[in-house]
Amino acid sequence: MHPERTVEQSLKTIDEARQGSVLYEERWTEAAAPGSKRFYIESYGCQMNFSDSEIVAAILREAGYAPTRNLEESDLILINTCSIREKAEETVRKRLRVFEAVKKQRPGALVGVLGCMAERLKKRFLEEEKLVDLVVGPDAYRDLPNLISSAEEGQRMVNVLLSREETYADISPVRLDSNGVTAFISIMRGCDNMCSFCVVPFTRGRERSRDPFSIVAEAQDLFARGYREVTLLGQNVDSYRWENPETGATVRFAHLLEMVAQIHPRLRVRFSTSHPKDMTDEVLYTMARYENICKYIHLPVQSGNSRILALMNRTYDRPWYEERIRAIRRILPDAAVSSDIIAGFCTETEEEHQDTLSIIEWANFSMSYMFAYSERPGTLAARKYADDVPEAVKKRRLNEIIRLQTAVSWRHNQNDIGKIFEVLIEGDSRRSERDFCGRNSQNKMIVFPKKKGLKPGDYVHVRIHGATSATLLGEIV
Repeated sequence: MHPERTVEQSLKTIDEARQGSVLYEERWTEAAAPGSKRFYIESYGCQMNFSDSEIVAAILREAGYAPTRNLEESDLILINTCSIREKAEETVRKRLRVFEAVKKQRPGALVGVLGCMAERLKKRFLEEEKLVDLVVGPDAYRDLPNLISSAEEGQRMVNVLLSREETYADISPVRLDSNGVTAFISIMRGCDNMCSFCVVPFTRGRERSRDPFSIVAEAQDLFARGYREVTLLGQNVDSYRWENPETGATVRFAHLLEMVAQIHPRLRVRFSTSHPKDMTDEVLYTMARYENICKYIHLPVQSGNSRILALMNRTYDRPWYEERIRAIRRILPDAAVSSDIIAGFCTETEEEHQDTLSIIEWANFSMSYMFAYSERPGTLAARKYADDVPEAVKKRRLNEIIRLQTAVSWRHNQNDIGKIFEVLIEGDSRRSERDFCGRNSQNKMIVFPKKKGLKPGDYVHVRIHGATSATLLGEIV
């Protein structure tokens, strides 16, 4: 979600994203070096997809490719895909039609599909629609140079094999369209949580954690290069677990979080996404001990009703979720909590929908990513449950959720008026070059007039004097 959009406006963007994440549509912005082959990449879906595109860019750089912002001059056109919702797949197909037209004007150019759609729709892409030359899954990016070489000889190439070991720990990502202030660091891949609505375990494979020392080294390098905030990424960061093969010692997420926080007090640390069944008090107390660990937790609830949560195979019920919220409020009283919510899951009744509305109000979410249920082929829900809530009912329930969350977000932000927050300047406001924008520890975007001598990456203290449902307004003090 863009920080300066309302919840309603953001829904139009989020509707094409994976459930519980943000839509990224990033294009490389550096000019390519003369004479080199050029690649162009777009990413759709979650933050993990965007992080993967940075790994792909590093692999291609080593293979002699230079980036370009110009689609029409590309020798290699890549689209990193999301398969969580049907509309995301529709968006990708539309883009592939555009790429097909470019390819006709540029003989020899190759088009490749990466990411979550690759495994699920490889046959359709390669054999039926013949839209692409390469289909590469999330664990096969190291094979890209070989696949490209074969595709240049006229073969359609595919590698969607999933791995139990691949973490790309030794690859230093190329930061795409970076503001030079904030960056993502992938700490683990895959997912072992078989939520009945989700395709991620099938498209990204089993969970495996990255060597913590490589994570710390990447964060140290980013700080040395001027970055002042890192976000540790995983489908479920709370289940991070790495065992030292030499000593047998185990590093869990709370310890990793502390290791990164200790790099420097001026390096902010965020993380996403947490799972309610794995969010421990140890993580919360670690957050409380370090001022530079941001006081913000994205804790997807999906539904406020225990029966629906059981059908979703979320492995917790409403009382468990409420206990986790109480723990957060007790240990981190200043923390903001956001969530993911699905409207109209299989067999959901009006009363169960009301339970979801009530938990939004009770938990006082600062914001939420909100979706109507979209059945995905191959998932447990698609095999076992009828998608029996009419689309009109789903839409109406979703709109009710959006309206309530907008009101809760507005009230949440109104309570910040008069407060002073430390803000990390990220860059210019979208709406005015006279204003900076940046986030506070609670992940709220704050817009404020510029002052001479300040630049992105600086910390400032801002007093809040106004608020919308999505943005805080203030002045430097």
